[in-house]
Amino acid sequence: MRRRFSKGVIAIIAIVIVLAVAITVGVFKLLDRVTPLAEQGEGCTVTTPAGSLDLDIVQAEVASTIAAVAARRKLPERAVVIAYATAIQESKLVNLPFGDRDSIGVFQQRPSQGWGKPAQLADPVYATGRFFSALVKVKNYLKLPLHKAAQEVQRSADGSAYAQHEDEGKILAAAFTGRVPKAVHCWFPAPKGKTPLPGADKAKRGLARALGSGTSLNAASQKYGWLVATWSVAHAQQFGLRRVRYSGQSWTSANGDDGWRADTEAPASRVEIS
Repeated sequence: MRRRFSKGVIAIIAIVIVLAVAITVGVFKLLDRVTPLAEQGEGCTVTTPAGSLDLDIVQAEVASTIAAVAARRKLPERAVVIAYATAIQESKLVNLPFGDRDSIGVFQQRPSQGWGKPAQLADPVYATGRFFSALVKVKNYLKLPLHKAAQEVQRSADGSAYAQHEDEGKILAAAFTGRVPKAVHCWFPAPKGKTPLPGADKAKRGLARALGSGTSLNAASQKYGWLVATWSVAHAQQFGLRRVRYSGQSWTSANGDDGWRADTEAPASRVEIS
């Protein structure tokens, strides 16, 4: 014979189940909060008055490169915002080795449409340079709605899609151009083995490729200094940098998840990387 439960019993069982689920979710959230970022792998956090974003390190490398190329060309921040919104839509800020038809790279540019050779477009510095060269030729691009300016460059199937990333672009631009100090920090596991790290000299050469041959670690302005410091932190894992110091602040790979820390000996006139 089937056993039938009263409505009251069923209600009690339902309440118990709901409470059990709520407690389980709460425990997982609590564990997530107390787990140090360093134990969660690697990544970067961007924090500005306009909001915060989490990036993979490869995304941070691309973002810092875009800002550096814009600085070399002396472009306004609005141009950087347009570039970020475009790159987020096209590749999620990742240097993709493939795409629709023959599209490739951060901006998914097509060799068949005259953007360059595949090997060139696979270089974020070159690809960004080509994007900005096309953007500045768009009449009144600084006054156009973002999606219209981007679409004039990209000629994509749906140009309106770029608009959804404008707020993200503004956060990234404020941080990676150096306008907002100490806005970016990254963390990653310490390298294993005895293989020598590339070091500061290769990092300086990488920075020079993005900013131009006359690149200096001397800070002509605070904004430039923070652009260089931010680029260095974003590329710290790639080049094996252990410390970046500037303007009374320092970031170390050993405590990358703690962000920038006060450092009274960090110079205001020069970015130090090691």
